[in-house]
Amino acid sequence: MRTHKREPRVWARLSAEQRARLEALGLRPAETAPGRGVEGTGAAGGRARTAAARAAFQRGVAALAQWVEREGAEKPVPRKHTETIVFDGEDVDVRLGVWTSNVRSRFGTLGEDERAQLAALGVGWAA
Repeated sequence: MRTHKREPRVWARLSAEQRARLEALGLRPAETAPGRGVEGTGAAGGRARTAAARAAFQRGVAALAQWVEREGAEKPVPRKHTETIVFDGEDVDVRLGVWTSNVRSRFGTLGEDERAQLAALGVGWAA
């Protein structure tokens, strides 16, 4: 029987009670491939992010930097605000209000380098 719960990265995020229930059913975590660790089990920000997620974060930081330069770090970004930036030579619309809200709510899961980038912009919630 195959289940995604047996994947090491998923198994590591289960509570002790959930793992005990699965083990009572005879399920054990799948073995990790040699040379591959379990992603997502380290400290905050330890999760491996895809290249697309890293690029999206960088677009958001660039849009926030543009906002801070124009409006100041003290002024909150309205939820519906969209910021147009030039990223990799192209105009890109970043839904900055939504991005900011999401990053604020997930701030604890960001890596140290990502937190440092936000703190450098001077926004109060990233200090």
